[in-house]
Amino acid sequence: MVPPPRLPPFDEEVARRFLDTSVPTSGLPEFLGLRTVLVEPGRICIEMPVDPKLLTRFGNMHGGVLSALCDHALGLVCYPHMQAGQWAATTEFKVNLLAPVTSGTVTAEAQLIAMTRSTAVVRIDVTNDGRPCAVAQGTVLIMQPRPPKAAT
Repeated sequence: MVPPPRLPPFDEEVARRFLDTSVPTSGLPEFLGLRTVLVEPGRICIEMPVDPKLLTRFGNMHGGVLSALCDHALGLVCYPHMQAGQWAATTEFKVNLLAPVTSGTVTAEAQLIAMTRSTAVVRIDVTNDGRPCAVAQGTVLIMQPRPPKAAT
């Protein structure tokens, strides 16, 4: 994939922090075992091992897990192009589940399709050991920092 031609400036320091394995993760990314393996202008790749705790009783990874991976990548790809204090809020995304996932590693590659000061559209291709297993597209709002509350 080729990055879109008109993206806001790319912050190398933000990208470096995403790749820094010494920085602990928390919340859902920690629970799922998500690891950012590549960050470049308009593109990010996130890997996750297929853990048995994330499989259904039929032995397939739950679609909600793949959706969570897509949602994480959808927002994260925006941050190196955002100003300090801004944050990405997913407004919608659609995911097509293409093939069952039972073992190995799942990789989500998110690509910025378009980004303005207030929105971004992102496409996410998900593979399981190189085999396509999901594709998603979504929109995020680029939220401005909240002003500090006045003292009363």
